Amino acid sequence: MAAPAPAQKTFTIGTRKSKLALLQTDLVLAALKSAFPQYEYQIFSKETAGDLNTTIALRDFTTKNLWTEELEELMIGGQVDLIVHSLKDVPTTLPSSCKLGPSMPREDSRDVLVVKQGLSYKSLSEIPAGSVVGTSSIRRTAQLARKYPHLKVQDVRGNIGTRLSKLDAEDSPYTCIILAAAGLLRLDLADRITQYLDSKSSGMLYAVGQGALGIEIRKEDTVLQEMLNTIGDQDTTLSVLAERSLLRTLEGGCSAPLGVETEWVQSSEGKKLRMRSVVVSVDGKECAQVELDAAVDSVETAEAFGVTVADALVADGAGAILEAIQQNKAKESTTA
Repeated sequence: MAAPAPAQKTFTIGTRKSKLALLQTDLVLAALKSAFPQYEYQIFSKETAGDLNTTIALRDFTTKNLWTEELEELMIGGQVDLIVHSLKDVPTTLPSSCKLGPSMPREDSRDVLVVKQGLSYKSLSEIPAGSVVGTSSIRRTAQLARKYPHLKVQDVRGNIGTRLSKLDAEDSPYTCIILAAAGLLRLDLADRITQYLDSKSSGMLYAVGQGALGIEIRKEDTVLQEMLNTIGDQDTTLSVLAERSLLRTLEGGCSAPLGVETEWVQSSEGKKLRMRSVVVSVDGKECAQVELDAAVDSVETAEAFGVTVADALVADGAGAILEAIQQNKAKESTTA
């Protein structure tokens, strides 16, 4: 469908400056150029608060919009027309004048194990007791504590290249690190993947929106909405909407130890979205988990399904786990 845009319109795409962010932006740029070659496109990149502070553990930040706020301000102010994010970095509540457009097809959404170069371990289950796993994610830390309590977790921050360098350094404390598959695959680093982690292979579920690109636009921008409708993928869009609705309902934001795994399945009643979800206490001792299927064919049914899964998790004990985490955070902030 041809979008009703002015003949000589130039669209400015905002992004972070990291190599991965620029690669992801190029994917969106290429899709837009292919579908709408009559328009001009330019990229504006900047480092954000999350890029500039790589020493504080992610769970210790008080804000959830480390990678999005400054770019959103530029878009609200009219300097950029759309922003390309890693969707898992995008808070579930956006500024009132902004919205997410449809998502393009999702890259592999799983986490992966990356073992230090020179070591022969092939899976998480082979890593010896006492070994150090690098991750800054509270979700990964909690799931590791539950499934692999014999392993130690230590923070590792920085972009993918930096993390791999920290892992492989001679004096590295890490035996392995856990990363998102999507970033390694997009950077052509698939050879570093030791094991794909999922509910079957390792009991590890991924982050809400992982592997998907979040394309943010101004709420009133009907031109870009139509353009993104053209390049978007409905299955990806509906699954990530359901995931984000789940996270928003639990009010956990980006730092909640919430893992998900969604897939489309065929049933006797037709195509359904299956969502597995888990909330784990940081020490791994408490866990709430559910698996539900639903017919999802619209924004409304996707968001309603997320709420249904959230309610089921709370009924299984997630509310108490999240409340305890919030209480601990409040105590830490008053004693800091």
